[in-house]
Amino acid sequence: MADDASEIMTIEEVARFLKIPQSSIYRLAQQGKIPCSKIGRHWRFRRVTIEKWFDETSALYQTNKLSPKPNAD
Repeated sequence: MADDASEIMTIEEVARFLKIPQSSIYRLAQQGKIPCSKIGRHWRFRRVTIEKWFDETSALYQTNKLSPKPNAD
């Protein structure tokens, strides 16, 4: 069994892991805002890379270097 750090995840698994909608993960992937690879029509993510990206993104928000965009709704 592969160790968790090298685990490859699907959009569905990343969405569940981050507790956000799959459509948000798909949009972030298309925009190049989340680290991933596209294999054919399928997006794939390394768990360790997602964890690192999440920690770095969270740190930017906490230090006010990155402010969330207001919803267009």
